[in-house]
Amino acid sequence: MAMLSRKTGIAFFSSLSVIVMSLVVFGVHVKAGNSAEVPPLSNSQCVLCHPQEPATIEAQGGKHKTEVGCQDCHPEHPPLGTGAIPECSLCHSDKAHYELEKCSSCHSNTHAPLDLKLEGEITGPCLTCHQQQGKEVKDHPSAHTDVACSECHKAHRKIPDCMECHEKHTEDMDFEACKSCHPVHMPLVVTYVQETPSHYCGAGACHEEAASLLQQNTTKHHDLSCAYCHRDKHKTIPPCVACHGQPHPYRMLEKFPECGNCHSTAHDLR
Repeated sequence: MAMLSRKTGIAFFSSLSVIVMSLVVFGVHVKAGNSAEVPPLSNSQCVLCHPQEPATIEAQGGKHKTEVGCQDCHPEHPPLGTGAIPECSLCHSDKAHYELEKCSSCHSNTHAPLDLKLEGEITGPCLTCHQQQGKEVKDHPSAHTDVACSECHKAHRKIPDCMECHEKHTEDMDFEACKSCHPVHMPLVVTYVQETPSHYCGAGACHEEAASLLQQNTTKHHDLSCAYCHRDKHKTIPPCVACHGQPHPYRMLEKFPECGNCHSTAHDLR
């Protein structure tokens, strides 16, 4: 029984010694403040108390996930520290977008910096980042020029379907077909590839009369696609000689300088 009491006493004093030594080390660290002897906190320690923020960064952090750690932004912690939440300008500067006030009005969650809250008329702030799109809508006036960015882009990086506002030219058109001819920020600068189906242009679309005449025509023009003659750029009207050369004697062309004087139009060739 005495032997057991002795072993119990030794264990007790050994445990007490460890506790005392731990308190001494802790006291030295506290006294040392920010000295090099105090091991720095790691992200894995921060997450013990703040589990949600790292989870958000992992899912939506962007460069906040890959290029910075917790303490790069949060060098202090309450109650002793007063700079726990930094100004955005700590890292973001030297661009027009970073000169804007109230970053949090759009970037409401700094741990998900590209999950933006878009409200009201914010075209000006948008265009400090998306300058190319701003230049396009300004240099090529259309109905889109007068529409606020957030009117179409309800959420950041959300690209709406054209048919939310516009009617299809034909029933088989989809968003990709619209984009293939109409760049969205300069929609009247119409471009297309040779393979563009003629019915996108003609029947039920914009050039219904021309398509109807060509459909009824019995010449070789009947079998040509719209894009074959009106190549690459909208409203391109090629001269007849581009395909037909000089089919008539000079004296006849001198008397009838315009092909249409005899042959009507290319869509109603006679």
